[in-house]
Amino acid sequence: MISLSEDRLRRLVEALQGRRVAVLGDLMLDRYYWGSVKRVSPEAPVPVVEVESEQVRFGGAANVANNIKALGGSAVLIGLIGDDHPGATFLEMMAEQGLDSSCILRDPSRPTTIKTRVIAQGQHVVRIDNESKAPCSEERAARIVEAVRGKIDSLDAIIIEDYNKGVVTRDVIREVTALARQRGRIVTVDPKFDNFLEYKGVTVFKPNRRETEEVLGGRLRTAAEVDAAGHKLLGLLGAENVLLTRSEEGMSLYRAGGETVHYPSTAQNVQDVSGAGDTVIATLTMALAAGADVREACHLANCAGGVVVGYVGIVPIDPGQLLGAALGHPAGN
Repeated sequence: MISLSEDRLRRLVEALQGRRVAVLGDLMLDRYYWGSVKRVSPEAPVPVVEVESEQVRFGGAANVANNIKALGGSAVLIGLIGDDHPGATFLEMMAEQGLDSSCILRDPSRPTTIKTRVIAQGQHVVRIDNESKAPCSEERAARIVEAVRGKIDSLDAIIIEDYNKGVVTRDVIREVTALARQRGRIVTVDPKFDNFLEYKGVTVFKPNRRETEEVLGGRLRTAAEVDAAGHKLLGLLGAENVLLTRSEEGMSLYRAGGETVHYPSTAQNVQDVSGAGDTVIATLTMALAAGADVREACHLANCAGGVVVGYVGIVPIDPGQLLGAALGHPAGN
């Protein structure tokens, strides 16, 4: 069992203030329609949702940045949006939130990614995705790398948030991770299938179980199978740490030195898992930047994920919620 005193937890949460983290990845907007269902459509056997309210929030890498800001940090978003009305909305929201938009590029060849969710009586009815998955051009990729190069000396850490929407190409991964190693910066990664094994030598590689099963080609049913997969990923990637998230079963940390730490789920009332992975990697990276060791950072990240799944819709976590959750749960074993 990891020992974390109340004083240590309080000092770590206080130290989150002012950390500066770049979030490189796929930028999205999440649109929500909230309503109720009272009848079935006469046109097709589907529910008719009477919309009562609607809301637009940050999604994808932008939600990671929103979590960093909510925790008291400063986020630098690096990525692409379309030269369209949703893109303009995205920039307006960034200005309202006080987020740095200087490294966001507008690309007229692709739409701004929007995920629209319709929710009735607290339940998801349907999700509609408007997006492009085509890899960005070499010119755009080079500009993304240059944006990182221009900011890196002011950063504590870099998060690479890959949703397979074409922003995080193999060239971007190789050049950004090499630059981070040269400058001694923390790099954490939330991967997806296409470039899964391209992230060599990063600080923390954070896949979920389904992604790991897809890449390694087998189901992870038992604790022994999960552990074998975690250690295999360490070897394949040469990563310092692999943090394998396992939904309701919590998460498992595998360290290059051989140590394994399991963190049971802290979720009390799961309402919606959307965005929980964003909260986990934001909290993990902020904690590492604040001086936590990786085991402490994983405990805070696990607790943060347990909080946000208790809400319907994508919401960030604040320091008070994080501290309360961390004080109320054991730190892993």
